[in-house]
This record gives sequence, C-alpha cells and structure tokens, in this order.
Amino acid sequence: MSQQTDQQAALRIASGRKAFVEPLRLGERVKEIRLANQWTLEDVSQRTGLARSTLSKIENDQISPTFSAVQKLISGLNIDLPQLLSPPKQQTRTMGRRDMTRRGEGQRHPTPTYEHELLSCELAQKRMIPFKTIVRARSFEEFSEWVRHDGEEFLMVLDGDIRLYTEFYEPLALTQGDSIYFDSDMGHALVSVGDEDAVVLSVCTRREGA
Repeated sequence: MSQQTDQQAALRIASGRKAFVEPLRLGERVKEIRLANQWTLEDVSQRTGLARSTLSKIENDQISPTFSAVQKLISGLNIDLPQLLSPPKQQTRTMGRRDMTRRGEGQRHPTPTYEHELLSCELAQKRMIPFKTIVRARSFEEFSEWVRHDGEEFLMVLDGDIRLYTEFYEPLALTQGDSIYFDSDMGHALVSVGDEDAVVLSVCTRREGA
C-alpha cells in the first residue's frame, strides 16, 4: 500500500467518515497552526517527537504524513482531528490604499433627471462605487425607462425629501437621514418631492470581474 493510500485509509478510520475528495492540504494547515502559535520547527519537533526535517517536508508537501505522524501532530499540538483537517485560511493582503475627494471636486455627470458626482475616482478596481446625486426629477414620468445596473446599492438621503420608485414595490417616501439597501438590477428611480432638489449618497457594488 502506498504512503498516500495509507494516509487516506488512516484518516478515514480516525474520522469515521469517507475519504475527502478534495486535497486535504495538511502541510499548509500544519504550518498555519505552527505560525499562529509562534512555534519554530524545533518547538513542534519537541512537542510531537517528529524530526524537524520530517516536519519541513510535511509543511512543503514533499511527503504526506502517515497515520502515526498525524496522531503525533494531534497529540503534540493539542488539537483534534477536525481542527487538523480544516482548510487553511485564505491569506489576505492589505494594500493600504486610500482616495480622498474634497467637497465639490468629484467627477460630475449631469443627466436630465440626476446630477451625479462620482467620488474616489482615483482608485482603480474598486469593489464599490460611491457617488453623490442631486435629484432633479420631479415626477416618475420624466424617466423613459427604469434605472437598473448590476449589483447592490446603499442609498442615504443627505438633504431634502425623495420618493423611491422600484419595480416590485409601492413608491417609498424617504427624508433626510433615511437610508435603504436594495438590489440595483431591480428597476428603480428617484424623484424629489420638496421645493428644493434632494441630495442623496449612494454606494453601489461592482460586478464580479468588472
């Protein structure tokens, strides 16, 4: 029986379940646990009785641990089998980006019904699109068709009063300080209902891969 087959059979017996179809990535998981505890290879070697060279090869997927080695890891690291078999956490990297927009210095895009001011325009590949909108429209009839776009949208009224028309709901009155979150591929339209144009802040999510 090969070492890989021996490991899979041992893990199946230990867990009382069928062998995993996806790769277990035990090496990554062992290294993750070691680094989380700020242990060196020597520390883990002393705890488990496994040689440093063996541990290094396990972490770098150069060998697959035998059932005996798995038992030593569980005992020495003071964890149970499910913890060892848990997928390694995805590594995330904070890039530390930022983009400030001074008042009135966003990119303006006027339309017959809205006057949009796009914010944070310097950042590429954003996951969200923030913009401020002056709502010029005074009636739903001013829209030739529903406004719709991919993703989701958060909207907050900064000034004035609006009526939010949506494809599947009755019109909704919103006033200063009110907010709403909705699927933006649902048809929608905003109308100012006061004497002054209302101002709203919107944040839209970007389509995956866009």
